[in-house]
Amino acid sequence: MNRLARQHIANLYDSRLQRCYVRSKLARDPVYAAATALVAGSALPLLDIGCGIGLLGQYLHAHGHTLPYLGVDHDPRKIAAGQRAVQRAGLAETMSLLRADVAELPPTCGHVALLDVLHYLPAGRQRELLQAATRHLAAQGRLVIRNVLREGNWRFHATRIEEFFLSSSGWIPGGAQHYPTVDEVCAPLGDAGLDVRIEPLRGRTPFNSYLIVAQAMDSGGGLPP
Repeated sequence: MNRLARQHIANLYDSRLQRCYVRSKLARDPVYAAATALVAGSALPLLDIGCGIGLLGQYLHAHGHTLPYLGVDHDPRKIAAGQRAVQRAGLAETMSLLRADVAELPPTCGHVALLDVLHYLPAGRQRELLQAATRHLAAQGRLVIRNVLREGNWRFHATRIEEFFLSSSGWIPGGAQHYPTVDEVCAPLGDAGLDVRIEPLRGRTPFNSYLIVAQAMDSGGGLPP
């Protein structure tokens, strides 16, 4: 995404702090391009669990993808900011954001995104959320997860430091609860009969981030190489 497009999306948000955050995330974080590539060309709706201020939806529409987007998040501040951005962008017909807990997901069926969400939940609730997310997948849908994974390397420790400052700033109230291992994420997906692929997704950051993509084994769509 070029600088002008990033600035256009940033201008949809209220405060200077939010606009700086949007510009930085869109410039440095590869997750939006990766998620978009995985759902591009599909007419299935996308349920974005833990959507924050709705950046994935804005990114999708900026790149010409008009699949219905529903973002849910428990933080009323972020949802309110995202809703105002949707109105300013004129996207209310195809993009909506709702305040909801992960235990109260709306009855949609399509693609599902879980971007940097799992580690803010206790271990037991992470498994429950993964199981719930699979129930919202359509036959041709993809579950797109980006998350830090618990490993004994310097990237993991750098991520823990970043999470400490995010919690201290108030942007993520409560902070990280449990950093899952690869098995803790993949086991519930395999149990649900999904084919799972995992690869690093760090971009220009030092953090221990991975992209995990799951899809029904008999869907015929195949996972990206």
